[in-house]
Amino acid sequence: MPRTAGGAFTLADDDRTPRARRWGCLVTLALVAVTALGGWWGVRRAVDAWSPTTCEVRAGGKSFTWAPDQASNSAVITAIALRRGMAPRAATIAIATALQESKVRNITFGDRDSVGLFQQRPSQGWGTVEQIMNPEYSSNAFYDALEKVPDWENADIAHAAQEVQRSADGSAYAQHEAKARVTASVLAGYSPAGIGCRLDAPKTPGSPQALVTLIAEDHGVTARVEGNQVVVDGATDEQAWSLASWGVARAIDTGVTAVVLGDQQWTRSKSGSALTWHGAGTPVGARTVVLSLG
Repeated sequence: MPRTAGGAFTLADDDRTPRARRWGCLVTLALVAVTALGGWWGVRRAVDAWSPTTCEVRAGGKSFTWAPDQASNSAVITAIALRRGMAPRAATIAIATALQESKVRNITFGDRDSVGLFQQRPSQGWGTVEQIMNPEYSSNAFYDALEKVPDWENADIAHAAQEVQRSADGSAYAQHEAKARVTASVLAGYSPAGIGCRLDAPKTPGSPQALVTLIAEDHGVTARVEGNQVVVDGATDEQAWSLASWGVARAIDTGVTAVVLGDQQWTRSKSGSALTWHGAGTPVGARTVVLSLG
């Protein structure tokens, strides 16, 4: 290795041609870039791994977050309203009510003997505890009472909710109207691709037949099993998007790993990309919903 006049060692750059030096610089820069990229991906994966599971709904320039169980319960509430032929406004009223009563969680406790999503009381004729703890039953019970409210379709949301619930402070329901309205719009299919959920991978594979049964129970439509997928067709664009959005919202319960509608797809993951839809690798019919189970 060459030495300076003082005897110190020097790098042997003088032994390389200018072209070789240029290539050396390029290789060094490439290694730095790869290292930085690898570090960035590592940080991103760590962030995704530690980020909480969550769902997001978006419509009309507004967005709101839900815990996965809350999103799933909201999907049941909305589907039952649509199955009964009620306008999405009914779901808005019901979700706002459940937000105030239970934070849209199917809880086993409450004031006196109140339980469930709407804190319905067995002693007041709402049903047995077992019945009320079934989200489909409790949603139907709520709508049975709502339909008896005069002109509920045009009534103030807080007023309609209070007429059903008869709570101590009926004005409290109004504070939840914006979140309930956006959520109902998305889950009723009026705001396409408006929901995404970042979720852990299913602990066990979902059951296609159980999913078919649940779709019939919530939406009242018939789906079919094709291998590890469940396929269901919407009668309208709105119903198709309602079914697809329901599939995302209820993935925490069903083990659904992907939902495809037309040329759009939601893919389950813990990554932030799971909060949005993207182009489908294998597009399907414009009103055909395909739910995949891992």
